[in-house]
Amino acid sequence: MRTGITYFLLLFLFLVSQQLVAQDDETLKYKVEQLESKKASVAQIEREALKNEVEMINKRLDNGEISKKKAQELKTEAAEKRAKNIDNKVAILENTIELLKRKGAVDLNTDINIIELGFGADDSEGDVLFGVKYNSGKQKKVIYDRRTYGDPIIAFGLNNAIFDGQSLNDSPYQIGGSRFFEIGWAWNTRVFKNSNAVRLHYGASFQFNSLKPEGNQYFVVNDGQPELEEFAFDLKKSKLRMDNLVFPVHFEFGPSKLRQNDDNIRYSIANQFRFGIGAYGGFNLGTRQKLKYEIEGDNVKDKLKRDYNTNNLVYGLSAYAGFDSILLYVKYDLNPIFQDATVEQHNISLGLRFDLN
Repeated sequence: MRTGITYFLLLFLFLVSQQLVAQDDETLKYKVEQLESKKASVAQIEREALKNEVEMINKRLDNGEISKKKAQELKTEAAEKRAKNIDNKVAILENTIELLKRKGAVDLNTDINIIELGFGADDSEGDVLFGVKYNSGKQKKVIYDRRTYGDPIIAFGLNNAIFDGQSLNDSPYQIGGSRFFEIGWAWNTRVFKNSNAVRLHYGASFQFNSLKPEGNQYFVVNDGQPELEEFAFDLKKSKLRMDNLVFPVHFEFGPSKLRQNDDNIRYSIANQFRFGIGAYGGFNLGTRQKLKYEIEGDNVKDKLKRDYNTNNLVYGLSAYAGFDSILLYVKYDLNPIFQDATVEQHNISLGLRFDLN
């Protein structure tokens, strides 16, 4: 048992580390692409600035403020200055890219310190600059996606019970006739502030678990013991339903698409594979048995609302896996269905879950 738990924990840590590495790689790739894009625009910005300076020099020449020789000298100086600006700025960006690649993902708000001098000319941002501009390469603060959001969930499928020491094949309940339904609300929170590698999935749900006995049997309680007995008439329907309020908590894993621009970062799990493992706990709100049968041509429906000695506390393990909002879902009650039963029974469910986001 301890070996199995140790193996599970190691697997859990490995999956978390893989998700973190993948997310960091994606963020690093984006930052490098942004710097490469800025490097490509440096030459264009400087050429536009040079063009504006040349136009101003030509206007001074036309107005007779400077000689033709002086105008040519100023144009040559401006061209040399802009060429050096291009070389220096590109070198800074290239060094930053190399630093990112060596160090891995770093803070998205890292500043690129650039000092620019200007007297009426356009700076690297396209603004008219008079004097000194510092940190012109500073990146905008990135706004991360909301960390928590909630959506309704619906699940349904097959329900049954496993008896201690027996297999599911030995169950006295019909496989197809016994079903479950769940409806609730679940929140999803990123465990890490700047990564969507692991999410905490939690909320509240109403669960309706039903058991349909084989043959013409129904539930009775004899001396505190729930038992199946043959009914006196031919049953058209016999079903026991347990209504629970539970609070599930899952750790969810799976890739997500990173969508970024200059202002924000968004994580999307649309059309992505994901899986979650966790547990739930709650309360039994009520138990009732429905019987349908016929007496001398008259249809009779009995709805018997009793506790049938079912447990008041409900708790168990659950897991899900799938793509996008359609998930295969399984849950298993660790608590016995009936209190003080000679042979314990544990509810088990398998079906589909839909996250209605």
